[in-house]
Amino acid sequence: MLTILGFAMIATFLVLIMMKKMSPIAALVLIPALFCVFVGKGAKLGDYVIDGVTSLAPTAAMLMFAIVYFGVMIDVGLFDPVVRGILKFAKADPMRIVVGTAILAAIVSLDGDGSTTFMITVSAMYPLYKRLKMSLVVMTGVAAMANGVMNTLPWGGPTARAATALKLDASDIFVPMIPALAVGLLGVFVLSYVLGMRERKRLGTLTLEEVLEPAETETVLVGAGGPGDTKAPVRTGGASSGADAPEEGDAERFQVLDPNRPTLRPKLYWFNALLTAVLLTSMIMEWLPIPVLFLLGAALALTVNFPHIPDQKARLAAHADNVLNVSGMVFAAAVFTGVLQGTGMVDHMARWMVDVIPEGMGPHMALVTGILSLPLTYFMSNDGFYFGVLPVLAEAGAAHGVTPLEMARASLVGQPLHMSSPLVPAVYVLVGMAKVEFGDHTKFVVKWAALTCLLILGAGILFGII
Repeated sequence: MLTILGFAMIATFLVLIMMKKMSPIAALVLIPALFCVFVGKGAKLGDYVIDGVTSLAPTAAMLMFAIVYFGVMIDVGLFDPVVRGILKFAKADPMRIVVGTAILAAIVSLDGDGSTTFMITVSAMYPLYKRLKMSLVVMTGVAAMANGVMNTLPWGGPTARAATALKLDASDIFVPMIPALAVGLLGVFVLSYVLGMRERKRLGTLTLEEVLEPAETETVLVGAGGPGDTKAPVRTGGASSGADAPEEGDAERFQVLDPNRPTLRPKLYWFNALLTAVLLTSMIMEWLPIPVLFLLGAALALTVNFPHIPDQKARLAAHADNVLNVSGMVFAAAVFTGVLQGTGMVDHMARWMVDVIPEGMGPHMALVTGILSLPLTYFMSNDGFYFGVLPVLAEAGAAHGVTPLEMARASLVGQPLHMSSPLVPAVYVLVGMAKVEFGDHTKFVVKWAALTCLLILGAGILFGII
C-alpha cells in the first residue's frame, strides 16, 4: 500500500505542476501533507516536516548566501568578460549560443556544486537568450544535462556516496568511467548543437555588432517604461519567434552587459576574481562546510565592494526575490522528502523495485542497476538511492558474480536525469533565475536527459566498464 501511495504522490505532484494547476511550492507542501493523512500518519506530519527541514536547512542556507555572493559578483562585473567571451564565440548565432551554454556549464561544474554552476551559467547566458528571444528551457535543459554528467566527479557527491555505501575507493569507481562519461558529455554537446540549429532556423541570426550596439539598429522595447529601459534589436532573417511579451524587470537583467552600470567595481576586479577562486578551491578541498564558506564570502564581498551600509542594503534588496524564491522552494521540498522518508514510502518503493527484477536478470545486475538509476535517482534523493537501494542491488548482483565496482559505476548513469529531479534543490536555482516554470523545464528536459543517461550506459557496456 505504501508503495502505491508513494508512486501516486510523486505522480500527482508531477502532473499538477506540469499542467500548471499548482505552483511548485504549493504542490511540494500540500500534496505530501494530504498523502500523509491518507497513509494514516497525519498526527506525525509535524515531526516529518521538522526532520525534512532540519536535513535541508544547511542547503537552504548555502543557497541563500550563494545567491547573494554571486549576485554581488554579477553586479560588480566579475562575469562580464565571460559574457563577452561567449558572445564573441557565439557571434549572435543561436546554435553557437546553445553550444556555449553547454560548454560553460560543463566547465563551471568542475567545482562539484550544481547550484554554483547554475547561478554562474544563467547569470552569463540569460541576457543573451532574452535579447535574441531564444527558448529559455533550452538553456535550462542543456545546463542541467551538462551539469548532470559532470556531477559524477568524485567530489560531486554521487561517486562518493556509492563508494561509501559499497566500501570502495572513489577513484576506482570514477577513473574507469571517464570514457563513458566523456561520451555522455559529447552527446550533450551534440544535442546542444541540434537544439541550437533548431533555434537558428526558428529565429535567424544577428551580427555581433547588432547585439553589442543595439542603439545603432532598429529596436523593439524590452522591459518596463522609463529611462533604465534596454532595447533589443530586431533579428534579421528566420521566422518570428512567437515569444511571449517581455516581463517587467527584464531590462534590469540586461544590465549584466551594460558596461556603465553604477555597481561596477573595475578596480576590485582581481580581488573579486581571487576571492571567488579561493572560495571555489575551499569548496573542493572541503576546508569548511559550504554554507559557512558562502556566508563568509558574501559578507566579505559586500563589505569590500560596497563599504557604505545603504549600498549593502540596496544590493541585498536587489537579490531578495531570488533568495526568497529559492530558499522557499527548498523548505517546501523538505516537506515532500520528509513525508516520503518518514512514512516509509521511499523504503517500500525501493524494495518493490528490487523485488520485481526477474531472477534471470541476476547475471546482468549491472545493466539493471544502470537502467533503474534513471527513475530511482529522479524520484528519490541521492542519499536514498545510494544508501538505501544500491546496497540491496549490489548484494543481489554479488550472488551472480557481478562485482561491487561494476554496480557502483552503473549507479552513476542516471545523474543527467537526476539533476532535474524535483527533489534536487539546485534545479530550483536554475529555473528560478532563468524565470522558467518548473513544469516547462521538466517536459522539455526529461526525454533528452534520459537519452543522455542511456548513451552513457551503452558506452559503459561497449567499453567493458559496466
